[in-house]
Amino acid sequence: MNKIENNKAWFLVLPVFILVAFSAIIPLMTVVNYSVQDIFDPSTRYFVGTEWFVQVMHDAELQAALLRQFVFSLTILSIEIPLGIGVALLMPTKGKAASLGLILVAIPLLIPWNVVGTIWQIYGRADIGLFGAALNAIGIEYNYASNPTHAWLTVVLMDVWHWTPLVALLCYSGLRAIPEMYYQAARIDKASRWAVFRYIQLPKLTNVLIIGVLLRFMDSFMIYTEPFVLTGGGPGNTTTFLSQSLVKQAIGQFDLGPAAAFSLVYFLIILLVCWLFYTIIMNMQNDKRG
Repeated sequence: MNKIENNKAWFLVLPVFILVAFSAIIPLMTVVNYSVQDIFDPSTRYFVGTEWFVQVMHDAELQAALLRQFVFSLTILSIEIPLGIGVALLMPTKGKAASLGLILVAIPLLIPWNVVGTIWQIYGRADIGLFGAALNAIGIEYNYASNPTHAWLTVVLMDVWHWTPLVALLCYSGLRAIPEMYYQAARIDKASRWAVFRYIQLPKLTNVLIIGVLLRFMDSFMIYTEPFVLTGGGPGNTTTFLSQSLVKQAIGQFDLGPAAAFSLVYFLIILLVCWLFYTIIMNMQNDKRG
């Protein structure tokens, strides 16, 4: 007997498609339209083809911002992923302590991005901030407002404090999903703590870590509010990332055509790097299975 297919479920996801069309596709098409035009005012515009894309690709300032962006993203990934795994392994798993640990770890994630920048702006000041005053007290002349190295390290530290809990919570959920029989077998074989982590926990966390790496890369590559509030992109252009350069060009200079071309290049870079990350990680996972 042939089963009759019921396609009524598509009506449940139809509102989602409509919402995505209005919130993503239509604005994207608008940006594509702007990227090939020279706009003088709402009624005066000229078609320029790929001129803005060529200009963006040869812009030395944007190239420098792209390099800073990659260095920043790779730096925070190399810190937050191992640190998040370590925090997840140390978190309690039973009783009230587990609930309390989850709440405490999640607190930084609940703070708005602009508030995070303000907190670290105050925290790092040498006159009233605990962090800045403590460093100066031990002989380190710390000043994130004038020292490029200090500004860079402060932005990295701020991001690590703000977003490592996300990686920790993802890894914690992955660890809790591992069946108890794996640990029982390890205890029978008298496996060391490192062996349990290496051969049981880490392989089971692969899918969770893929999500964590992709989420953190995409978010770090689009960072704007926190460094803007903390340093304003300075000193100089030390902490000026791609998003800040884009906003400066689109709003500060009102160059809508180049800014639209820049945003499309920005979007394609994120897609390409995420695809590369995903492909490399999945190939490594398939090699282990093979």
